[in-house]
Amino acid sequence: MRTMFLDKPRRPTRSALRLVLLASVWLATLGNLALWRTLHNLPDLTGWHGALFGVAFALIIASALAALLALVAWRWTLKPAISLLLLLAAFATSYMLMYGIVVDTPMVINVFQTDPREARDQLSWRLGVTVLLLAVLPMVWLWRQPMSVAPLGKQVLRNLLLLIAAMTVTLGTTQLVFQDFASLMRNHTQLRYQINPLNSVYALLDLTVIPSDRPNGPPQPLGEDALITPRAGATQHPPLLLFVLGETARSANFSLNGYNRLTNPLLAQENVTSFTQVMSCGTSTAASVPCMFSHLGREGFAKRSHDFENWLDVLQRAGYAVLWIDNQSGCKGQCDRIANVNTSELKLPDHCENGECRDTVMLTQLDQELAKLPAERMARGTVVVMHQMGSHGPAYFKRTPAAFKPFVPECTDTSLSQCSQAQVVNAYDNTLLFTDYFLSRTIHWLKDKEKTAATALFYVADHGESLGENNLYLHGLPYAVAPAEQKQVPLITWLSPTFETQSRIKTSCLQKQRDRALSHDHLFHSVLGLMAVKTEVYQPKLDLFADCANNR
Repeated sequence: MRTMFLDKPRRPTRSALRLVLLASVWLATLGNLALWRTLHNLPDLTGWHGALFGVAFALIIASALAALLALVAWRWTLKPAISLLLLLAAFATSYMLMYGIVVDTPMVINVFQTDPREARDQLSWRLGVTVLLLAVLPMVWLWRQPMSVAPLGKQVLRNLLLLIAAMTVTLGTTQLVFQDFASLMRNHTQLRYQINPLNSVYALLDLTVIPSDRPNGPPQPLGEDALITPRAGATQHPPLLLFVLGETARSANFSLNGYNRLTNPLLAQENVTSFTQVMSCGTSTAASVPCMFSHLGREGFAKRSHDFENWLDVLQRAGYAVLWIDNQSGCKGQCDRIANVNTSELKLPDHCENGECRDTVMLTQLDQELAKLPAERMARGTVVVMHQMGSHGPAYFKRTPAAFKPFVPECTDTSLSQCSQAQVVNAYDNTLLFTDYFLSRTIHWLKDKEKTAATALFYVADHGESLGENNLYLHGLPYAVAPAEQKQVPLITWLSPTFETQSRIKTSCLQKQRDRALSHDHLFHSVLGLMAVKTEVYQPKLDLFADCANNR
């Protein structure tokens, strides 16, 4: 009797089937809050019709998840698999609710390429609460449940029957609402990237398991015939081009392009050309940067079967000295074959604080890094790429010192949706004001070099940014559905008088063409044209300077 009262009651065991069903329902409902919010806001589905479709959609997701978990419904694998799905769904839900992003393969690539500094910017108490409620607490409950163990043959049969039943429910329910389902997937393609955690699972499989046409192996040589074309005229100064790779800058917020705020006061005092109709190659750094340096253009780059060298390699092969200075999370493989240095972790008091360096730090290192380049190459000319931190979000307020915050109040919360749109725009516009200062400083550095070099500046951003329009923030939406704010970018050029004389490209001519339609597809050929490099891969029709160079 005494033993009976002292013995702790045993927890009831849970079968694999029950755990699979509970996890699938939890993930399909609470794990898809962002999806349900999107559906609720769509005009396509209203009233009882919309509610019934939502129930059917949840059943489709739950049964698809059950089919997936049926493959791992074993004693030692089921709980880890459910835990992973809970975490994927919780993190994805948090970011989709806060920023309106979706989860696809490029977004997962961005996650893998995010450095610790960028990751810290995105941590918030809201993220912690969401992950706690949607993942951690369910995981605590899950791991406290004893699992019943069935003989191997019986468990195999159960899993097989579960897989068949789940697939039958998935296909049957889809068939019942097929017309609405097909219409939504066709007209609102972003929905397919909001289905948690199947979106993350597919993206991970796409990167690791699913056969694809993604290129493998080292990049193939490009422009092996590249030569520097001698320019006619008097004694030549070697060209010195600073190519500034901007970060997350949207054209619409540049006062040079008609924005009603003065975000470019210093550049407005220089003889620059600001092109107003420039489209990016992608909507994220990971997608845009490799494409920007490629000769293939956006469509060709997406369909490529193998990688090629880029315009930096062609310039170096032609004989120029080439340098990459990075103040961000890396060059995405574009500077692997040239001299490169990263300034983002320097600790210079006037330029760096709280583990981050502002873009002006690159100018402090420029002369000493140039001194390391081969003198015989610099005698022919030099090209330097400076990769900005720029307007990288969501912590826009961290990108600017106090002296560059005229637009207030600014959002100081990395959960941008918790600020008013005006506060978000204020913080973002302040970053553009600092970019204006950085580019102005860069031009003045180039002016100081004019006695010995023909100097020029080329600035273009990798992609734009959403600042709360239609409840979207940041960037990274699939290109086909991304708004113009994420794809339209600034492109600015400045040519010194010496460079104009030697190249015979006049800024006055460029300014007459500032509203022409351009894209990142033009970069490869424009840089080669600007640097007078002759090669069979150069296409004059994609050189934005060609018309002015021929108009002599």
